[in-house]
Amino acid sequence: MNPGTGHTQQSAPDIYKEIDMDRSKAKKDYKQAKRPMGVYRILNTQNGKSYVGFSTDLQARMNRQKTELKFGSHRNTALLGEWKTFGEPCFEFEILDELDHDETSMADPVEELRILCEMWVRKIEKTGGLVVNL
Repeated sequence: MNPGTGHTQQSAPDIYKEIDMDRSKAKKDYKQAKRPMGVYRILNTQNGKSYVGFSTDLQARMNRQKTELKFGSHRNTALLGEWKTFGEPCFEFEILDELDHDETSMADPVEELRILCEMWVRKIEKTGGLVVNL
C-alpha cells in the first residue's frame, strides 16, 4: 500500500497484463458487435447529384468514402472531381435505409442490400434526381 494514499501499488508487469487483457476484450467485443448495414448516399448539394451505395458496415464504409475523398484517392473519378471542384462543405453523407438482417436467415445480406440499393436509386430518379451507383 502506498503511504498516505491508501492505494495498493501494482508492479509494471501486472499493469501490462491488465492492459493486454483490456485490449483483448475490446477487440473481441468489437468483432462481435452487430454493425448497421444498409444503403447510403453522398449528395452533392450544388448540382443535386447522388452517389448511392450499400455496405454491410455502414459507418466504416462512409468513413472510408470520406477519407478517400479528402486524400484524393477515391476510385470514382467523377465523384472525386466534383469533390475537388465544389469542396467538402458541398457534400452530405447520409444513411438512406438500414437492413435489419436476421443472423439465422439463409438469405444473403449482400443480395438483400443490392436490391434495397436499387429501390433507392429508382426512388431518387423518380423524383428527378441524378444518381450514380458507387
